[in-house]
Amino acid sequence: MPHSGSKIILSNLLVSRLKTSSIHQNMITSRFFLFILLFFAGIVGYGQTTNEPDKSTLLAKNQTIPSFKFEISKGKSVSFNDYKGKIVLINFFATWCAPCRRELPLIQEQIWNKHKDNSKFAMLTFGREHSWAEVLKFGKDQKLSFPLLPDLKRKVYGLFATESIPRSFLMDESGKIIYLSQGFDEDHFKELKDLIDNKLK
Repeated sequence: MPHSGSKIILSNLLVSRLKTSSIHQNMITSRFFLFILLFFAGIVGYGQTTNEPDKSTLLAKNQTIPSFKFEISKGKSVSFNDYKGKIVLINFFATWCAPCRRELPLIQEQIWNKHKDNSKFAMLTFGREHSWAEVLKFGKDQKLSFPLLPDLKRKVYGLFATESIPRSFLMDESGKIIYLSQGFDEDHFKELKDLIDNKLK
């Protein structure tokens, strides 16, 4: 009988451990799937595109952007007021941003290459939280010929938005916003490109 009782105790312990192991494994599995769910939810949220302002957008269509100063080359600062009289495209990107990496080559090919020699057009592309060294290296690595400008402390970006990239703002000759977009979407990009083409006819 004692031998039989020991078997019962051992059996109960084994069952208990198996149950505990199963619960632990289920918890790990649940946490893993929760992580995956949150990860993809983040990607979806990050990849959302719109050409209408949301709460993180500080400027609206038909609003004149405030004047600001920035470095156009190392050690040389200019004011946005210097660009009055031109159609100006301002774009914000980051080197690690996947949608930015999709958008910038299209900007190069379909906007910059077409209008870079037009005296009535200017393009200012700011690397949010990036230094001169970082934007210059990125431009070289990505074979981008248009100027990339640093915005290390978000001094420029902070005038336009609080979060989310890429972002594009198109201004008319008076500095009024005539188009803005958040994120990257091929349809929205075509809308931006067509608007620039029409304005520079």
